[in-house]
Amino acid sequence: MDDLKVAAVCMKAVPGKVERNLDRIQAFVLEAAREHADIICFPELCVTGYTLTNPQGIYPEGEFIAAMDRLIRMAVDARIVLIAGLIENLKGNGPFISQVIAGPGGLIGLYRKTHLSPHEEDIYLPGQRILIYRYGNTQFGIQLCYDAHFPEISTVMALMGAEILFMPHASPRGDAHEKLNSWLRHLTARAFDNGVFVVACNQVGRTEAGFSFPGVALVLGPDGQVLAKQTTERESILYAVLKARALQDVREHRMRYFISRRRPELYGMILR
Repeated sequence: MDDLKVAAVCMKAVPGKVERNLDRIQAFVLEAAREHADIICFPELCVTGYTLTNPQGIYPEGEFIAAMDRLIRMAVDARIVLIAGLIENLKGNGPFISQVIAGPGGLIGLYRKTHLSPHEEDIYLPGQRILIYRYGNTQFGIQLCYDAHFPEISTVMALMGAEILFMPHASPRGDAHEKLNSWLRHLTARAFDNGVFVVACNQVGRTEAGFSFPGVALVLGPDGQVLAKQTTERESILYAVLKARALQDVREHRMRYFISRRRPELYGMILR
């Protein structure tokens, strides 16, 4: 892993206002680039806004590809890794809740949310693959909001080589302090149990459909300790430096790194 400066964005995403949201994303990307961030992570569905109503109609004809192209250009021009969420709906394939990953060299990948919430499962299609992505000497995975409640995903990603788990959210329940306390219950476990950094961020603001997103951004070390947090309930960027040495210290410690001590022959009930 390389030492990296990450930027976790809390952003207001207006449903259906794709160009407006892309303009906000570009402003945040430029700000993060000025601060010499290596990776900038935006919330789930930041490009399209979060909607449970007719996601197939969120784009005019051809606008999905145009939105993708603009995100890729932002990453290339700013020489930054950009992780941004949008509804994927191309030629009748979808809709998926997806996260685009682009970098200085162009498109890196596209992650589709695998675990849909009860509110989403009749509206969106679930992704079918757990993936990790590489930038330089760093490998990372992405989990979208409800995904993060399933510890098996984090373990699989760690076994695949992930050193950082990015967890973009569009989670409207509770105020900022309630959301932070919720994350500190389960996201710290994902970091500690698997010896990985965790970077989480949420949408912020109220939508016309009545969703009220409390923001919150959080960065955790591979020991489960908080490296940085933010609960402002307004648009903002949280920065943190992830040190390769901190990851190495955990993974080389015989009592602090658990993945290498697993006994999968005992876990067959999980598959049943």
